Formats: sequence, structure tokens, C-alpha cells
Amino acid sequence: MTTELWLNALAISMDSKKAAGMKITINLDTPDNGEKFVIEMSNSALTNIKGYQDKNPNLTIIVNRSDLEKVMGGQTTFEKLQAEGKAKFEGDRKAFDQLRSTMTTFTPDFELMPGTKSKKAPPAQPIKDPFEAPPIANSDGA
Repeated sequence: MTTELWLNALAISMDSKKAAGMKITINLDTPDNGEKFVIEMSNSALTNIKGYQDKNPNLTIIVNRSDLEKVMGGQTTFEKLQAEGKAKFEGDRKAFDQLRSTMTTFTPDFELMPGTKSKKAPPAQPIKDPFEAPPIANSDGA
């Protein structure tokens, strides 16, 4: 998954009611591949622009893309990467915590049309870390 696609997935996972009134700007820098993003939350919407950085962000996150991939895949967290010295937060950590507080977990078995949800399907378990992607489905037939 590209960084841009992951950031867009975060935007989809954001609860706009929880984001009401929040205005934050985060720069994301992945030095190992040279990607730079500005992530902005305003008007209860989360947007990102590749190739740009804000001059005065609330927070700048510096993490190698190879390590970010582990967060995206649920193998680690930003907190663990920070403790290991593999991620650096420059600025106000509150911006990250605010963004995290707006995330919600969608279940993959939502109804496309009312009454179509299977009654036999077990309820999906919520993800503990909203920045973490769910495990990849096993399709080997087992």
C-alpha cells in the first residue's frame, strides 16, 4: 500500500463528529524513500498532499518508509518505533493524539442494503491501534 493510500484510508476512518472544531497540521517525512506529505485536519475532514510540507506544522513525524510499513501492517506502533529511536516526533505530540482520537474501526461486514447482513457472521473485533491495518486475510483455503 502506498503512503498516500494509507493516509487516505485514515481519512476514511476518521469520525467527522469527533473531529469537529479540530485544526491540526502534521508533516510526514520518510527519508529512506524521500516522500514528504502535509496532513491537515480542518472542517472535520482529513486531507493530505504529497510532495509538500507546511512551514509551521503542529507536528513533524520523521520515520523511514520501511518502518512505517510495519505500522501499516500492524507489526509495530509509532510508540514502539519512537522508543527504539526509529521514529521522531518534532513539535506538539498533542496533534498526533488528537488525530488518533478521531479514528474509528469499520467492520468489513457492513450492510450494502438494509437487511442484507448475514445473521451467522461473527461480529468483527475492533482494532486496538487505529493506525494499524487489519491482518491480511488467509486465502490458502485452510
